[in-house]
Amino acid sequence: MSEEIWTIRKVLTWTTQHFDKKGVDAPRLTTEVLLAHVLKTTRVRLYVDLDRPLEKEELAALRALIARRMAGEPTQYLTGVREFYNRPFKVDARVLIPRPETELLVEAALHALPKDAPGAALDVCTGSGCIAISLAAERPQAQVTATDLSPDACALARENAQTLGVAERVRILEGSLYAPLPPDALFQVVVSNPPYIASGEIAGLSAEVRREPRMALDGGPDGLVLLRQVITGARRVLAPGGLLALEIGETQGAAVQALLQAAGYENARVEKDLERRDRLAFGTQPVATRPQG
Repeated sequence: MSEEIWTIRKVLTWTTQHFDKKGVDAPRLTTEVLLAHVLKTTRVRLYVDLDRPLEKEELAALRALIARRMAGEPTQYLTGVREFYNRPFKVDARVLIPRPETELLVEAALHALPKDAPGAALDVCTGSGCIAISLAAERPQAQVTATDLSPDACALARENAQTLGVAERVRILEGSLYAPLPPDALFQVVVSNPPYIASGEIAGLSAEVRREPRMALDGGPDGLVLLRQVITGARRVLAPGGLLALEIGETQGAAVQALLQAAGYENARVEKDLERRDRLAFGTQPVATRPQG
């Protein structure tokens, strides 16, 4: 970009072409999001003001974001916001960026929580808090507990809960999986999007994904280490008939279903995402111990 006059129209065209040549995903959308962020406006408003010239400070700010995006920094970290379940969540390098497919996990968990009565849910490996906070926002009488090993993630989740008005009903506990819970904890729903990428596959992920916290990605040698622990541990905290809902990797369906069955869950099953890939796994806590023999 030279020091000539740059209108919104010209910036949109040049940056989109630049991102496209460099192989940036969704070049036009990325351009719109970054420019709208710099101008503190909406993407729709950009097209109303196409002939508006950018000030020098605005152009400098956009240049800096373009350089960071070209270096592999995710767009969501650059803007500091990710929309999830129709709400704006603050995100930064402390947490995994919420994905659209995780909204399916929220949908499934909501079906297991009463709409107009008290309920209790647990979100294991909460990260930004997007699942826990969405459950609390959609179920005004629910009490939601969330755990995460990362103190930085817990701090951000608490900030999101406060900003989105559910802090009084979302308790964020720092610690590994179920360890921070009181001994008498009992939930109707346990939901988790744990790390499930095999350690050896992380180096082959995109530069953007590799910028996200490794702790939130690495599921151990086979990708199932945390999933195994979440599955076995949930048996101790789920109420009879309660639901365990998990997000899993697209190649893990059969293995996770077998883990659920081996752990004693009823109705163990795997469901696909909108791209027809295995993405969700469920199990139901038995209402009573089945007789032997």
